[in-house]
Amino acid sequence: MIPATRSVRLTVNGRDTGPVEVPEDLMLLEFLQEYLNLTGTRYGCGQGVCRACTVILDRPDGRSRAVPSCVTGVAHLDGARVRTVEGHASRNEDGSLALSAIQQAYLTHFSFQCSYCTPGFVNGATVLIERLAREPVPRRDVERVVLEGMDRHICRCTGYVRYLAAVRDVILSTPGLTTDRPAGKRDDGS
Repeated sequence: MIPATRSVRLTVNGRDTGPVEVPEDLMLLEFLQEYLNLTGTRYGCGQGVCRACTVILDRPDGRSRAVPSCVTGVAHLDGARVRTVEGHASRNEDGSLALSAIQQAYLTHFSFQCSYCTPGFVNGATVLIERLAREPVPRRDVERVVLEGMDRHICRCTGYVRYLAAVRDVILSTPGLTTDRPAGKRDDGS
C-alpha cells in the first residue's frame, strides 16, 4: 500500500522550502534531517519528553514557541516558519561566525558535556528570551522564570546548573528583559 502524501511549504531558518510531497505521517524531525539535511536537531526519546529535538515555531503574530519535532507532523505545518539550531548563528561582514547570545553564553559557561541536548536547550532558551523581550519580569523573578522556562529539557549528563546559569546571565545582562534596573544604577544612568 502506498502511503498517503501531502504537499507542504515551509520557511526554515528564513529560507522557503517546497512545495514538497511528504508522507502524511512524517515527523518534522525526519523532514529536517532527511529532506533538508539539517542534522543539528537531535532525536532523543521519540516521545517529545526529553526536548533534545526542540525547534522554534514562529507564529504569524510575531510570537514563537518551542515544539518537539519528533512528535510534530510536518504535514500539519504547511506555511509555517520554523527555526532550528542551524538558524541562530550569523556571519559578520568579514565572514567570521557570530553566535547568538545564548550560544555564546553556553560556551562561556562550559554548559555541555556530550552536547547531545544542546540544540534543544538553545532553542528553548531562545524562546524564553524572546518572550521576556515582550514581557519583561522583575529581576527577583529571573531564577524562577529560568527554571520554569527550561524545566522540560533533559540533560542526560546532568549539566543543568551551567545551562541555567548561562540563561540567567543572558537575561540579567540584556537590557529590556527585566523590569528593574541593575543594582547600583540610578535613574540618570550613573
